[in-house]
Amino acid sequence: QVQLVESGGGSVQAGGSLTLSCVASGYGYTDASKCMGWFRQAPGKEREGIAASYYGSHLPYYADSVKGRFTISQDKTKKTLTLQMNDLNPEDTGMYYCAAGGFGATVMWVVKPKSYKYWGQGIQVTGSS
Repeated sequence: QVQLVESGGGSVQAGGSLTLSCVASGYGYTDASKCMGWFRQAPGKEREGIAASYYGSHLPYYADSVKGRFTISQDKTKKTLTLQMNDLNPEDTGMYYCAAGGFGATVMWVVKPKSYKYWGQGIQVTGSS
């Protein structure tokens, strides 16, 4: 089992930045790390995949809503997945979840929550105007 713990959330003014970190532990990390992603869930909305690092591509995936502002990176030696978020706005508000052990053959799968085996507990991010 792989455990994931997110940190770094909070509240920022519009235009501000935050860095989310997800630290993994437990048995099975090597396989689980081959497809990892960040999801967010706004109040009253479904959980959506916003960024992923996956074995189906050398390039990470970004949702259009965060492209150019968010950067996903992975340090496998430290078992850490990071999401650098710049130019935050109120539409970025929500619970952010780290996920691992996904089926990462194509983008179609990496954006689906059901593709992932392991999840963090989530962390709140609020962008205020």
